[in-house]
Amino acid sequence: MKPAIYIIFIAMLIIACSTAKQVSKTSAEIKAASPDSTVYELIITDIHFDQWYLLNYNDARDRNNDYYRSKNITAVYNWNDLYRRGRYLNAIDSYINYEPHIDYGIEVNRKLYWYFKFVEDYYGIRLFY
Repeated sequence: MKPAIYIIFIAMLIIACSTAKQVSKTSAEIKAASPDSTVYELIITDIHFDQWYLLNYNDARDRNNDYYRSKNITAVYNWNDLYRRGRYLNAIDSYINYEPHIDYGIEVNRKLYWYFKFVEDYYGIRLFY
């Protein structure tokens, strides 16, 4: 009887101690707010981003639209390259269709830039190299 209790106890201990990390798929999508509009919106599905953004963004760290756009071009290229190669599937699960010649506006460019900073900070994936 004692060996059965020890085996059950050890099995429960192993199950309790195993790291059950919840994988949250992330993605960012840029799309037109409406079909007849030139206003774009950024949809981020990572549940941790909004809290991280509120803690890390402030007006003093804000840049102009050209800065965000140039950084986003680099980060989107690296993101899509990692997506095509199947790397970091726990964080990068979608292709980002970001066209450099389209002016998405400062709000979209700013939020996309900060999303890439979040991915670097939270997941440890370098995108701005």
